[in-house]
Amino acid sequence: MNGSSYALAAAAGEAVVAFYAQRLGAVRARRAGSAPPVPPPVPDAATVAAIVDVAFWASLLREEGRTTRVSLAFAPPDAAGQGFRFEQPVLLAPEPLTRLGPAVEQPGVHLGVWPDGAGQLVVWGATLAIPDLCFVLEVVEPGLVVLKYRRGSEFGKFGNIAVLRGDRMRIVVDEAAHRHEGPPLLAALLGSEATAAWADDGNGLLQLAVAMRGHGRGGSLLVVPRGAAGWPESIVRPTGHLIAPAFARLGDLLRLPRAERGRAGGSLGVPRLVGAIAGLTAVDGAAVISDAYELLAFGVKIGRRDGHRAVEQVLVSEPVVGDVPTLVSPGRLGGTRHLSAAQFVHDQRDAVALVASQDGRLTVFAWSAAETLVRAYRIEALLL
Repeated sequence: MNGSSYALAAAAGEAVVAFYAQRLGAVRARRAGSAPPVPPPVPDAATVAAIVDVAFWASLLREEGRTTRVSLAFAPPDAAGQGFRFEQPVLLAPEPLTRLGPAVEQPGVHLGVWPDGAGQLVVWGATLAIPDLCFVLEVVEPGLVVLKYRRGSEFGKFGNIAVLRGDRMRIVVDEAAHRHEGPPLLAALLGSEATAAWADDGNGLLQLAVAMRGHGRGGSLLVVPRGAAGWPESIVRPTGHLIAPAFARLGDLLRLPRAERGRAGGSLGVPRLVGAIAGLTAVDGAAVISDAYELLAFGVKIGRRDGHRAVEQVLVSEPVVGDVPTLVSPGRLGGTRHLSAAQFVHDQRDAVALVASQDGRLTVFAWSAAETLVRAYRIEALLL
């Protein structure tokens, strides 16, 4: 565990230990006077470094011509559930990990990692259920490793601690949403317990962001207040495809208790609806939904609203350690989609716009009343 050859492994270990020290301290403070929470299995820095090192080198290997994709959960067998154990645990090493990768490529399946009696890290089996705050490492593609934690049952997504790509590490700022004015989407992505209720209601928007990034074609999604009448003033006529009446099925399902959504949705459940709406963002133009998840239009062209000036500057930031917000011309953000989304939010200041690039970048645009300008939040580090 001290012989790591990946340059960022040790730094990653320190970042994970610092994250858990902060997060567990916040949990204890919030639950002061109540029964203490069950402590999660927290790895030390050397253990994280060892897991990261193995995972990084495994990401560069191929099995039958396919790259390694695997998710590792640091948890003992008795803390995980809905899984199976190997009769003989497998030593955690790049080659065995690559061979086991196809078994856990489906979302929600993890290989369990824990020290054996001799202190060696081994893969003891696979699991579908892991403890809250459990440390998870995901190999996304060659040279790209994401360090995560399970945010808890009230959230629909794992929180990201850090993203390692080659020789660069970006550490996610855990509570960045409280440092400045920003859309609730950003706070939910960052996993603040203070936004737990919104995160549950907003889970559809998180899924839409992931699905937009995942289809790989690029796209724009405009989110306007329910019942707002002014947003068509920012759309070039003739418009694209207006939906009449608005398609409200996704919102109807998301307003149900989580346990009832599957039964009510049947074959047309939340994941399928999210995929269908995200697919519409790939059509030339933008898709429009309300903040109640009503589909209003797609394939629409954005234009400057009458009487409004062109957007000139956008404040760009990323919720990672060391980021310095920078004022840039919207034309430098990535092309026509980004420029038009910035203009839409500049003219429709109660709206939010999401733009996915073909290269995987995802930007959220929102108006900042305090700074009287459009802010652009680069959030792909939170969605991997």
